[in-house]
Amino acid sequence: MDNKKHQLITATQNWLKTIVIGYNICPFAKHEFERGGIHFETDHSTDIESAVLNLLTEFERLNLDSNIETTLVIYESLFNDFEDYLDFLEHAEAILIDQDYEGTYQLASFHPDYCFEGISPDDPANYTNRSPYPMLHLLRETSIEWAVENHPNTEGIPQRNIELMQKLGLRKVKSLLAACYPFI
Repeated sequence: MDNKKHQLITATQNWLKTIVIGYNICPFAKHEFERGGIHFETDHSTDIESAVLNLLTEFERLNLDSNIETTLVIYESLFNDFEDYLDFLEHAEAILIDQDYEGTYQLASFHPDYCFEGISPDDPANYTNRSPYPMLHLLRETSIEWAVENHPNTEGIPQRNIELMQKLGLRKVKSLLAACYPFI
């Protein structure tokens, strides 16, 4: 594995362990992380067309490998601007529908500058979706259905996470995310 790919994956795994699993942002992540059911894919594309082709490849990987429960596609540099990322996310959602993956897969979005609409960029609530790098999370719909059936309150998870981030405060959540980069 080349050094840059290693850095992208290491920072993402640190984020998962420290924030997502450590603070139980996603109650289902720990099991999949420990069993190796999360595939980490880095995308070094420099243009949208290549990023689209890589996304299609990852959908196909999920089709072919049932041991992969979920995939995190980590973008090295193409979507550093949050608005560009949101444009691509919209495009990715359209691809999901065009390729007849709606109902099979779902996308979740994470970005270092993630900002919920109508919320200040400095609100700690944004850190529920802030990650070391721009990424798309490809989830199997069957996993989501299982989670809804087996978790006592899946609908309450987002609000619980927002309240937790706000309780931790901006300085703490910034330091948690910064700590995910051990090589800087």
